Amino acid sequence: MSTPPQTATASQRRNTSQFVGFELDGQAYAFRIDQIQEIVILNQVTKTPQVPDFVEGVANLRGSIIPIINLRKLFRLTPKPSDGNTRTIVVNVGERTMGCTVDLVSQVIRIPEENIQAAPETVTGNGAHYISGFARVDGKLLILLDIDQLLDPRKLEQVNQAATLDLAKPG
Repeated sequence: MSTPPQTATASQRRNTSQFVGFELDGQAYAFRIDQIQEIVILNQVTKTPQVPDFVEGVANLRGSIIPIINLRKLFRLTPKPSDGNTRTIVVNVGERTMGCTVDLVSQVIRIPEENIQAAPETVTGNGAHYISGFARVDGKLLILLDIDQLLDPRKLEQVNQAATLDLAKPG
């Protein structure tokens, strides 16, 4: 006789955090759900002149013009055209709203706090302070990103430069 699946108790739920998982170039990442406004499929992004390559342009989201950042380009990964899985995660960064284009959104994940490990200094040392930690979920290592650090408009160039430094390191 099988036992029924256990449901999380109220105290277990209090000690967990919810994230939205997504992928870039086959690697799993996640944002804390509390800063995500929505996940959309954008039909049109208006290119804007004289912006960094990782800024795809702006989009009209129900009357609000928001910048769209391509995370694949921000991290200096191999470019990939949009397809049926491509999504834009609309996030709130302070008083700003912006969109992040990702390869696909995988799931909403509840991760127990004790399963989240802080990012080692060797990972955050080159300016990658946007990595808040790591968690193992379903056998995959998930990189937890800090939206405020990653998408602060004053720091986007630093994030992009950190990706350049990481690529320049001998492997």
